[in-house]
Amino acid sequence: MDNFQNNPVLLSIFQEVEQIIGKETYDLWFKTADFAFENNVLTVTIPNAIWGKTIKERYESILKDAFLKHTGTQIEIIYNIATVDTPAPAISSAQDVLPSIEPVQQPTNIVSPFLSRFNPDYTFDNFIESPSNKFAYKAAQAVVAKLGARENNPLFIYSAPGLGKTHLLQAIGNQILRENPLAKVMYMSGEEFVNEYIESITQKTADAFRKKYRFLDCFLVDDIQFVANKAASSDAFFYTFNSLYESGKQIVLSSDRSPQQLEWDERLSSRVLSGISTEIKRPNTEARIAILRQKRDSMNFIVGDDVITFLAEGIQTNVRELEGAIKRLRAYCNTHGVTPTIPIARELLADVLTNEQETSVSVNTIKKVVGKHYNIRMEDFNAKRKTQSIAWPRQIAMFLTTELTDLSLPEIGREFNRDHSTVVHARDLVQEKVNADPFFTAEINQIIADIKGVEK
Repeated sequence: MDNFQNNPVLLSIFQEVEQIIGKETYDLWFKTADFAFENNVLTVTIPNAIWGKTIKERYESILKDAFLKHTGTQIEIIYNIATVDTPAPAISSAQDVLPSIEPVQQPTNIVSPFLSRFNPDYTFDNFIESPSNKFAYKAAQAVVAKLGARENNPLFIYSAPGLGKTHLLQAIGNQILRENPLAKVMYMSGEEFVNEYIESITQKTADAFRKKYRFLDCFLVDDIQFVANKAASSDAFFYTFNSLYESGKQIVLSSDRSPQQLEWDERLSSRVLSGISTEIKRPNTEARIAILRQKRDSMNFIVGDDVITFLAEGIQTNVRELEGAIKRLRAYCNTHGVTPTIPIARELLADVLTNEQETSVSVNTIKKVVGKHYNIRMEDFNAKRKTQSIAWPRQIAMFLTTELTDLSLPEIGREFNRDHSTVVHARDLVQEKVNADPFFTAEINQIIADIKGVEK
């Protein structure tokens, strides 16, 4: 949304649209479009008619509602198809994408007619590998290295929404076309496949429908669950799948459920289960921090690791929400000319942050974790000894108790055999060091993560 940076209203509108439909869907259909807004008319310039049809049918009402919310006016939307000097040929069969048999000189820079289906930001290089997605990541790379090989075919990736399935599917397509621009690689959603199948029946173009898919080198289908529970579409997909599979062509599918949980017929199920199935799980805290750091760097957004860690700990659902959160924070800070801090992030992103009060943290857990970190015993927290090796960890434990529990200052004092004024002194002393020393802040954040890990 960099082209909206000089228009805070449009930026807010399209950020809201992205939040509603999801980053992956937004990037696929909106990132390649150009938008101009004047006199309550939004002009949408898109690569082709299918693009405009999709935005109009699926997302126009969302666009209009967002404009109404932010501008208070009803808008009109006009769609323009981008004009180019040499229009790309329509693809109805394999012959449309095969090189000419006449002895003509190959152009230096070949542009695949399939390339417009892929988001250039979705690559293997900017996919954050972690224990939660390592096998899926390696399997996706193996597909590119040995396209169509039986040991990698089909590849089935499943996970909850927003964890990177679409990124991996598109990374496969981008990498194949980078290495071989003449490769015939098709990416589409399961819903699109169903809609095109229905349209082919209605328009009596079933033969063209079959040819479109069965001469591909690699077929990437996102959200295959939309096909699995529709009998006629599932049959059409099986015949397409079977034709490609028997021809040694690559098939990659993604779903929000495992293959065993999908309601499709036994023929298709056995085919899918003969390949590789891999699950992407939710990223751990370290992976979420790495994702946010990468996003921060790619956006040239100056935000400290304390805020990054706060977001990573507070947003545990999926990668999409992590990315959306840091974008919202950047937009807010740029618009208001402020430096991102934890209090700003906490207030701005309250709707997506995990409610810390839902996790009850006990004083004993705080003592155990701090004691292990600084190598002191549980009884030292309540002892009268005031040596620095014990007093400092005890002050940190009191500080964390003020941060992570609802106990009053006198109650905290009793937990440490101290009065409330000692708790206040400890809290302020540790807070001062947190504010002044980023290395100590990282240490405290790690202790907090360990405490929450024990409580879970």
